[in-house]
This record gives sequence, C-alpha cells and structure tokens, in this order.
Amino acid sequence: MKIHYIKLDHLQICIPPGKEEEAKRFYFEKLGWTEIVKPESLKKNGGFWSLAGETEIHFGIEEESGARSKRHPAFWVSETMLVKEFLKGSGISIQEETPIPGVNRFSFYDPFGNRIEFLEREK
Repeated sequence: MKIHYIKLDHLQICIPPGKEEEAKRFYFEKLGWTEIVKPESLKKNGGFWSLAGETEIHFGIEEESGARSKRHPAFWVSETMLVKEFLKGSGISIQEETPIPGVNRFSFYDPFGNRIEFLEREK
C-alpha cells in the first residue's frame, strides 16, 4: 500500500511544566508567532497552540525524563482506516489518540522512538 500524504498539519514542541508564559513570551514576542484556539478536549493536557506563517506549532507540557516524548510531526493523509490496518499488518503498534471532533487520528512510533501522527477529516 502506498500512503497518500496531503500536507504537514503541525509540529509539536514540548516545554517543561510551569514554563508556558516564558514560552509564549519567546515565541510570540521574539518570533512573531500567534496563539490559536486549542480544542476543548485537549485543554486538560496543558500547553497551547500557535501559528507560524501557515504552520501550526503545538506546545505540550512534558518533563524531560528520557521516556518517549510527545514531540512529533502530524500529517494529513487519505484513508486513515486503511493506513492503520496496513501499519498494523506490518507489525507497527498503533496508539489511539484523544478524540478531536471531525477528525480521525492515531499515532505510532518509528523504530527509533519518534512519534508520528496521521490525521484525516471525517467524511
């Protein structure tokens, strides 16, 4: 199966707990990024979302512990259900993600511990 990539949706950057205001000052005041609304279902996780040009950058809260990180790229793809089954059939473990209204999404880790997220608008 060939996965059809549409575009990069966002990148996630992680910051330590308690550093949200410092991060906002740096990215908004120094780099000129703007804050955008984060879905209500994800607000409980902390962090914030921003826009740099046309690219979304999501900020997650994470202790630096050496464990698997939240940092990741997210791609819009076609036929997420077929892609998910293809990846499972290839021996890749799939992680279901917190629902976002109108979006099918899941993630997985590559063999090197990098998280990758795939998204598709619900039809």
